[in-house]
Order: sequence, then C-alpha cells, then structure tokens
Amino acid sequence: RHYTNGIHASCLSAENKLPAYGEWLGRNLPFLAQEGQKRIGYAVGQNIYTPAEISIAEPQPGDRPWAGWLYGEVSIVSETPGRHDTAALSLGVVGPWSGAEFTQKHWHQIIRTTDPKGWDNQIDNEPALNLTLDREWRFLFNTASSGFNTELTPHVGAALGNVFTYAAVGTTVRVGSALSDDFGGPPRIRPSLPGAAYFKPSKACGPFFCGWYAFAGLEARAVARNIFLDGNTFGGGPSVEKKPLVGDLQVGTALLFPRYRVTYTVVFRSKEFEGQDRGDIFGAVSLTARF
Repeated sequence: RHYTNGIHASCLSAENKLPAYGEWLGRNLPFLAQEGQKRIGYAVGQNIYTPAEISIAEPQPGDRPWAGWLYGEVSIVSETPGRHDTAALSLGVVGPWSGAEFTQKHWHQIIRTTDPKGWDNQIDNEPALNLTLDREWRFLFNTASSGFNTELTPHVGAALGNVFTYAAVGTTVRVGSALSDDFGGPPRIRPSLPGAAYFKPSKACGPFFCGWYAFAGLEARAVARNIFLDGNTFGGGPSVEKKPLVGDLQVGTALLFPRYRVTYTVVFRSKEFEGQDRGDIFGAVSLTARF
C-alpha cells in the first residue's frame, strides 16, 4: 500500500577526487560550502507506489494512484567541521517507462503473492527532473564515562522539480559508540531525513567491529508538489488531493565494521492525502561498503 518499494544504489568518490565537471558543479550548485572537502556521487533508483488494494483492476479514485519513478542522480557532498551539505540533481522518468509494473509483477510471481492488476491506471509517462538540497549541523556530546556518546544533528532541506517540490526541517538524535565515523546516519530514499553515503572508521576501530549507534529523527515537510499524488504536470492522469504538511518519525540502529556499515530503519509517515485512513509504516535496509 502506498509507498510499496524503493531501491537506491550509489557510489561516492574519495575526498576531493572530483573530475573537471564535478569541480564545476561544486562551484555552481547552490547550498554547498565552497571551502569544504568535496565528494561526487552517482546513483540509480526506482520507487513504486500503489493504492492499498492491488487486486482491483478498475480505477480507485479515492486512493493513491499507481505510479513508478526510475532515475539517475549526480550529487556533490561538501563537509566542513560540524556541517554537511548535499546538492543532488536527478533525471529520470515517471509512468510506464519507469518499469514499476514489470518489477512488481515479476517480484510477486517469485514470492507467490497477490498479482497487482491495476497498473493500467498508473500516471502517464513524463520526464522527471529534480534538484534536492540538504544541510546538516553536528553537535557531538562526549560522555565517555558512560561508554557511549550522544549527537544532535538538526537539518534543513528543499526540493525543486516536477517530481517533488518541498521545504523541510528536522533533527536526528544518535546514541552509541561510533558517532564520529559518519555524519548524521545512513542515506535514505527521498523524501526523508538526510544522511551520509560514506563512513570513515576511527582509529579506535577494532579488526572486526568498529561500533554501533541507535538513532531517532523527526522531519516536517511543507509540500507544494508531489507528482505521485498530484498526478502529471499537465493533468489528464489520476490524482488525489495531497496534504500540504507531512511528518516523518524514523528510528533505527547501525552496526559498523572496518569495511561495512549495516543499518535498519523504521519509518512512521503521517497521512499524505485527503481520505487516507491512516499513516504509513515501512522499513529500510542499507548496506555501505568501503573500497
């Protein structure tokens, strides 16, 4: 129901190892600290959205439209002491060309569950262009006597494009023994709390295990556009009346090893459209590897 699946694969360069066009993006994309240590990232992803009842072939005008999004992304990360900036530009497609119908139908065949029958009612094909900006500040409180530390990471963000247009504000609290190894926690599929797609094991990292932390975060978004609720930019497709304010509560835990970080997150999202019976709950697994 609703946000039914998302997958996001990305790679990120070493610090200050940017090609010429990456240097140009670092100078010209907004929101980035020019004096920071910069990385360039590349990503591909696919999101799938459906109404609650997927066995109905007919249109369901009171529920979330069927929709898919396939995209590629280039991002620049700039890190200064106590601050982390990200600017990401994505280009892709929504609608049948996203391959969401193929993905869901074949996955449901593999796991032998309900055949999704309503994909003829999905939003139409449309090019998808979006710019996303995030800024985080780190306040780390050392409490070594208790065996772990505490960190507060407030953030602001914005998105502009025909997929998402919103402004966001929130904060994350982390408690654990490996907080200095990354910035604010793991990356998450947008719209979401920001995070770092990389980690740097500290000198205290052991040969097999570096540490752990638990986290909880809140974000509030003022949403001007969500193509998966508003429908296609020029109309003509399915849509519902979206709610202008949406909130997320995210809780989870991370385990850090010398070359890997494994994270599990549970997301509690408030109602996103008028007539929605309740908010949504979904989980996310993230694996980060250092090369």
